[in-house]
Amino acid sequence: MPRFSIVVPSHGVAGRLSLALDSVLAQSFGDFELIPVCDAPDAPAADVVAGYAERDSRVTPVHSPPSAGLAGARNAGLRSAVGGHVLFLDGDDVLVPGALAALDARLAEAGDADAPVDVLYFEHERTPWWQGEPTNPVAPLLARTPEGAFSPGRAPWLTGVALPAWSAVYRRAFLTEQGIAFPGDHFTDVGFGGLVTLRAERVAALRAVVVRHLLRRQGNRLNLPGEHHTELLDQTELVLTRAVEQGLPADRLTPLFEQLFAAVLKTAARPRRLASGRRAFFRRASALYRRHRPAGHRAPGGSLGVQHRLLASGSYTAFHALRAANRSALRATGLLPRPRGLRTRLRYAVHLRLPLDRNLVVYCAYWGRGYACNPAAIHAKARELAPHLRAVFLVEPEAVGSLPPDVEYAVIGSRKYWEALARAGYLVNNANFADAVVKRPGSVHLQTQHGTPLKTMGADQATYPVVAAATGSFARLLARVDRWDYNLTSNRHSTEMWERAFPSAQETLEYGYPRNDVYCTASAEDVTRVRKELGVPDGKKALLYAPTHRDYATGFETGLDLAEFCEAIGDDYVVLLRAHYFYDQGSSRGGGRIIDVTGHRSSEDVCLAADALITDYSSIMFDYANLDRPIVVYADDWDVYRETRGVYFDLMRQPPGRVARTPGELAALFRDGSYADASAAALRAAFRERFCQFDDGRAAERVVRRVLLGEPPESIPPVIPLAERTPAPAATLVRS
Repeated sequence: MPRFSIVVPSHGVAGRLSLALDSVLAQSFGDFELIPVCDAPDAPAADVVAGYAERDSRVTPVHSPPSAGLAGARNAGLRSAVGGHVLFLDGDDVLVPGALAALDARLAEAGDADAPVDVLYFEHERTPWWQGEPTNPVAPLLARTPEGAFSPGRAPWLTGVALPAWSAVYRRAFLTEQGIAFPGDHFTDVGFGGLVTLRAERVAALRAVVVRHLLRRQGNRLNLPGEHHTELLDQTELVLTRAVEQGLPADRLTPLFEQLFAAVLKTAARPRRLASGRRAFFRRASALYRRHRPAGHRAPGGSLGVQHRLLASGSYTAFHALRAANRSALRATGLLPRPRGLRTRLRYAVHLRLPLDRNLVVYCAYWGRGYACNPAAIHAKARELAPHLRAVFLVEPEAVGSLPPDVEYAVIGSRKYWEALARAGYLVNNANFADAVVKRPGSVHLQTQHGTPLKTMGADQATYPVVAAATGSFARLLARVDRWDYNLTSNRHSTEMWERAFPSAQETLEYGYPRNDVYCTASAEDVTRVRKELGVPDGKKALLYAPTHRDYATGFETGLDLAEFCEAIGDDYVVLLRAHYFYDQGSSRGGGRIIDVTGHRSSEDVCLAADALITDYSSIMFDYANLDRPIVVYADDWDVYRETRGVYFDLMRQPPGRVARTPGELAALFRDGSYADASAAALRAAFRERFCQFDDGRAAERVVRRVLLGEPPESIPPVIPLAERTPAPAATLVRS
């Protein structure tokens, strides 16, 4: 039997889960089992956990459905545990080095087989997600506890209801013998902590930090508005009812009562947490207060005491007035900001007061550069599956001429633009809408993204000065992210990286990129048509050269002399040059052998036309890999790029094909054909397994059905396995 069972729920923390698991597996004390709890075998965190389980026999994953919530996940882990003591660790927390050794030593010191410790409380640090000093809120509570093991009555202020479940380690036999599990769905730590304290006979404290808890950027999710706040009253009633049944003495009941109602009053005083039913919440809280108030209980002094008395009397109107008066006093002293008006056009403000148009969808791609990418693909599919929806595409003035003639549009900044943004029930973008756009209640924002991240994105850019300077205010960036309801990904890597880069509460849709559907649906005739449109001569092999943007460079620079490259590889090839979308055009040098396709509106068409891809660090490699055609990475400045921009993985170690570091190496790959040999194919196959998980040709359908039509997740078409897909055929090359 291992000394410790460590239960780690993983829902919604795939991006940081590795840090939590690594912190456990790196402990100097190794007598433990690690139990990650995943939603399902195909959940975002499941791949992460599976890798750990393969490498370390101490990792034993279990599953718990998302509907069971945090309580269900912890209970599933507890049922699976076989260790002597159980530690519950959140998926975005870490154990400090030496934590388990310190817990083991303290448990041995404070108890033995005849008189074991039921609960060992310890300190933890709360670490700001961005910057600031960590805090240790438990230290003052534990500082007053007795030195050895003690009964809960000797430290009545240590009720457990104000402590998270991961701030203690529990004797497993104690939990099972007493039938203690995590109750309810929300505020489960309150109920669990209270029940543990009521039943424990021997308690001890470790006055040292064991867990570092990362504070979420938006704070505790329990503090968000919603009906779940009524469950705080359920947990309060559960604990106090059990306390009465147990005959808890007054000296222990009083601090328990006060700590529970401190949380209740905190919620009652913040009406934004309760979108509706505020009076009902207050009335029920008042009834609970009167029913369970300890005999002879005296309300505390000051404003808190007034709140206690108003709650006891059921005076909601007076309680509400007290809160308003307190806020007015704070505002007068400058401690609260005055409400600010909308910093958008007056017309937009007026239309925000009108009802949402549930049949209006606003689309935008690349900050208004045109009809392109995932928004365009979703728009096209919505015409087929949801013809009742009206669509408006937002574009810059210079992009109007490139729009398909039957696409309704609004020029960015125009009257129609602001009206559409104010009224739309659905807003779809592959970048972000302007800062002034307001997230209206009931509206749905879908972030489609426009690539798989190799380079750092979002908040992860902050530690790279060149990129951070160009990004601007990260606070404003994250305020835009907060508007997202859904975030689209095409592979598990993206799921994890977006969670890190854009920390917020949006739901991840692992549906694939709609723009990539064409790679599984296009025919040989489509490929021929596109090649003719682009001017690719018959019989020539078309090499798409698509370099990415350099944050440390100004203007478009390829780093490769294409004319010399064409001369070196022979007449069988032409090069399709597509510069990053930041640039209007690439280069016309090189005569007929180089075709500048930068201005072509569809990168998907260009990829279909190409027999092979040459790129550096552009995310186009992830999309092109869906075609299962040769890819060559030209990485002449990898070290500089990696240091200045930052990357999420080492492309040199996990490339999609052959890698060249000099023009000579690149030309040689095409002269001798090794760019498409068996070794290159093997690298590409591994790359496709990792990054082409969800792009099966039905991504747009999944998005339209789930987001625009509101169909339940279980009715959405499943992803077709990679081995069963048939990519669009290349014009001149046979796959290796």
